[in-house]
Amino acid sequence: MGEKIMKVVIIEDETAAALNLRSLLGHEFPGIEIMAMCESIMESVEWFASAEVMPDLVFMDIHLADGNAFKIFERTEISCPIIFTTAYDQYALEAFRVNSIDYLLKPIKVADLHRAINKFERLSGSERTDYTDKVHRMAQSSAEQAPATQQNFLIHVKDKIVPLSKEDIAFFYTSQERVSVYTNSGESYPMMGSLETIMSRLPEGEFFRANRQYIISRKAITDISVWFGSRLSVNLAVAIPEKIIISKARVPEFKAWLAGEAVQ
Repeated sequence: MGEKIMKVVIIEDETAAALNLRSLLGHEFPGIEIMAMCESIMESVEWFASAEVMPDLVFMDIHLADGNAFKIFERTEISCPIIFTTAYDQYALEAFRVNSIDYLLKPIKVADLHRAINKFERLSGSERTDYTDKVHRMAQSSAEQAPATQQNFLIHVKDKIVPLSKEDIAFFYTSQERVSVYTNSGESYPMMGSLETIMSRLPEGEFFRANRQYIISRKAITDISVWFGSRLSVNLAVAIPEKIIISKARVPEFKAWLAGEAVQ
């Protein structure tokens, strides 16, 4: 890469994955400067909104703990190319390939990282702009196709179908790739789909994606405890399988949501 410094931003909510990518970039491409590492939609929006200099390239995980990363484009301007990273090999990868510089499947392999960076370096200025425009159009299309919020969920239990109103839901929880919904009365039912899919059907003002394990209802929250490392532990009115921890980086977003001031 010569003497030119390439400025990079990493958007990734899994700490281990973010550190691994930073390590790979530093080891394989000494001319890269990591400008920022963001782990949520809100943190990314705030960083780009206040950035004096735009990075040359962004590595962006599609599945963030607080939703689909395309929401970042709805709230701030990112005028540089994107390389998407994802652990889901069936999630619109053809769209990523066509509309972005490249995509990387996690865990990221050194050879794939070299391929993506080399492809980026070979692009002309106009080609980079073209890819940036394509990503913005893809994000806009994703927003337009977002499903309407649901008022009721149909839960299949053995040979029955149980209609469950969102008003009766305390939280959704995932463990070992299985998702369950818990009611305010303490009952639980298995559910189809991922937490991300479920969150896309819920009103964001009433439900919050706390972390990779939980979506919680505002009405189910009793209080919040200050946890070590400047994190928060959320207490609900019903029993929970494990503690609900809000990471330090997402505490401002959670507090804003709880106060009804979340970014729209």
